[in-house]
Amino acid sequence: MKRYLVVGLGNFGASVAETLAATGHDVVALDRSERRVDQLSRTVSQAAVGSGTDAATLKEIGADGAHAAVISTGDDITSSAMSTLLLREMGVEELYVKVISHEHARLIEKIGVTETVFPEHDSGIRLARRITNRMLLNYVELGAGLGVQEMAVPNSWIGKNLLQLQLPRQYGIQVVAVHDVLMGRMIPLPDPKAPLKESDTLLVSGADENLARATRVK
Repeated sequence: MKRYLVVGLGNFGASVAETLAATGHDVVALDRSERRVDQLSRTVSQAAVGSGTDAATLKEIGADGAHAAVISTGDDITSSAMSTLLLREMGVEELYVKVISHEHARLIEKIGVTETVFPEHDSGIRLARRITNRMLLNYVELGAGLGVQEMAVPNSWIGKNLLQLQLPRQYGIQVVAVHDVLMGRMIPLPDPKAPLKESDTLLVSGADENLARATRVK
């Protein structure tokens, strides 16, 4: 069982803390708001009122023994940076920091973190892509110009299998998994000879332009 620290219990931080706790891990949550701490006190291993910028408080709750930490302090960029720096100095190996702007991300990345998370930005990208293309169900950016998306099976692909479609050659995309919506099953490394059904969705990876081209297929 690993110990995880979550600093800041707004909507994002609370969701992370609850999900980590649900997997059976030791979760320590910290926030300045007594109300927020009370709301999570029965869900996580330990919930404390305090500031992530106070080294003494972090040590008291055992932050120096955490395997990873998530810092989510809202619009307070100074607190975000200070908490990140203190936890890094305490030897926490993995640091994930929620940021509110690209400038905030650049500042935090200079400190040295595992990953910066920009939920509002990422959610906006996914929504915009879904609005402009109804075949697209979800999208996750992997890097510059690369992504993974979940898409409906185009009508012309229904009844055909992946071996017949030759998607890597025809579209430059790779099917990572098939989601059988009716059965509620995600099938990784799908059988290339299994015919695709209207009720299936495809989880595919590739360059953004190739992914977009695939969703335009009728």
